[in-house]
Amino acid sequence: MELKPGLSALVTGGASGIGKALCLALAEKGIFVTVADFSEERGKEVAALVEKENAKFHSMLKFPSAMFIKCDVTNTSELSALFKKHLATYGGLDICINSAGIATPVIFYKDQTDGSRSWRHTINVNLTAVIDCTRLAIQTMQAAQKPGVIINMGSASGLYPMYGDPIYSASKGGVVLFTRSLVPYKRQGIRINVLCPEFVETELASKVDSKLIGLMGGYVSMEMVVRGAFELIRDENKAGSCLWITKRRGMEYWPTPMEETKYLLPSSKLRSRSSFVAPLNIQIPQSFEKIVVHTLSHNFRSATSVVRTPLRLPIKPDHVLVKIIYAGVNASDVNFSSGSYFSGNKKDLGSLLPFDAGFEAVGIIAAVGDSVKNLKVGKPAALMIFGSYAELTMVPSKHILPVPRPDAEVVAMLTSGLTASIALEKAAQMDSGKVVLVTAAAGGTGQFAVQLAKLAGNKVVATCGGKEKAMLLKDLGVDRVIDYRAEDIKTVLKKEFPKGVDIVYESVGGEMFDLCLNALAVHGRMVVIGMISQYQGEHGWKPLNYTGLCEKLLAKSQTVAGFFLVQYSHLWQPHLDKLFHLYSLGKLKVAVDPKKFLGLHSVANAVEYLHSGRSVGKVVVCIDPTFSQQVAKL
Repeated sequence: MELKPGLSALVTGGASGIGKALCLALAEKGIFVTVADFSEERGKEVAALVEKENAKFHSMLKFPSAMFIKCDVTNTSELSALFKKHLATYGGLDICINSAGIATPVIFYKDQTDGSRSWRHTINVNLTAVIDCTRLAIQTMQAAQKPGVIINMGSASGLYPMYGDPIYSASKGGVVLFTRSLVPYKRQGIRINVLCPEFVETELASKVDSKLIGLMGGYVSMEMVVRGAFELIRDENKAGSCLWITKRRGMEYWPTPMEETKYLLPSSKLRSRSSFVAPLNIQIPQSFEKIVVHTLSHNFRSATSVVRTPLRLPIKPDHVLVKIIYAGVNASDVNFSSGSYFSGNKKDLGSLLPFDAGFEAVGIIAAVGDSVKNLKVGKPAALMIFGSYAELTMVPSKHILPVPRPDAEVVAMLTSGLTASIALEKAAQMDSGKVVLVTAAAGGTGQFAVQLAKLAGNKVVATCGGKEKAMLLKDLGVDRVIDYRAEDIKTVLKKEFPKGVDIVYESVGGEMFDLCLNALAVHGRMVVIGMISQYQGEHGWKPLNYTGLCEKLLAKSQTVAGFFLVQYSHLWQPHLDKLFHLYSLGKLKVAVDPKKFLGLHSVANAVEYLHSGRSVGKVVVCIDPTFSQQVAKL
């Protein structure tokens, strides 16, 4: 909702503190305000200030641009009269801010009364009245048949315990969950959100021990609270949102979308992304084609060839035959074809030739061997095992990752998505409120890293090369995109992030590694998930020397951590489930490069395309175009 002259707002608790600040801030936008409060003297003063400010925007009005109404928010009849008066005066209600709140005057277990003037009264003002005001605000907005925004004033003590006043903490916790449960009203054009600041310098906070406030980083500025409220009003996507504001970390939403996925279920509309009907007939041929490495080389094309091989039946016990539909292309395909991932010298490696190529794929289970009980023919499956560049592959059942659909987007979630998800959680130990730098961010894994970092509540900086890639990253929500073809990465980081970045997700290597290390903040963590710039030299993968690395890390208590996905196989299934769930909820976008690669004979082209630097998103090969079209129709 655009904050503009002529809108009307109702603010409870508007005579002091946060309520007063919001009344005055709304007036600065030319918005008509009803100030509701129990204090008549102070309430009238605020209304007069609002009216004076509104005079800059309005003249010759037939109704007051601001009015004060004395109201006890625990009295339902007085509340009803308040909303009716506002509707009669302004013809609608655009914004309602329920800000009235009090602390508990007596510790609840020391109270010798029935609590009606102490802890029970606190619950009535802080929670029951908010429920009542929200109810009346919804009814008023519905009666006017206009969209509206309701902001309920919560507190950071509603997100975590406040030991000094558990009743206050309980009441604000109730406000938070009550508000977050009102998302469905968005369908009627009514968005209801909750604002949860830590200590703000008000009369209410003056009763709190100053030492505690100091430990929390000091008071949150009133300006930041107003800015948070206005963000919740303006952003049409915010419904049931809880904005947490602290002096230490600034503004962030709670819980993060990644936390929400632990309990949210997909809606019926979104479940369509998960629905899959198995094809009626899966023909099992006598032979099939696959790609094998016959010569050790970083030149994937010269190192590999497509061969036809007989299908050995029956299926081995505890094994599964998978019909591959999509296979994923990775920068490290050239490392695999050169033998870099095998131990021993190259002379010994020659004895392994030929070996099957490809790391990841999705398809449909075509047959199962004896003793396989939990996997059924016709079910979609993903696999991350050597030999994925094939029409069919037989693998031990323990290596099968059940997935909802055998789509190209799911392929992207495998090596690329899992690397980002697990590396950021385990190696980077990512939390929220940090500055996260992702290199090669428009690639297969980078696209996941930027989104997961953003979903965790971080500021995300991303590097890429080219306008098309920059546009993709902006669409994914990146805060600062650095297109190295248009501006110098080092200059941007030094100017805009003088204190450095907290986390680096690095996949380029070479000069980029040096640049990122120099941009790392004190206590910063850099996670190395690859070094694509070093993979395809004349002599293959050439290790580089990093003189002075230990001294740099020691000086700033920094960490450089390596990450290799194979060593985290025990986490593949839960993280894959999480990624697909985020995708199903519409909270995660999956970019698949639009260039089509069809059939096994196009794999070498796809690998070279990926290393050309032109790809945007995950590069995928459709192994069986006919079958993929059949699945799409189903």
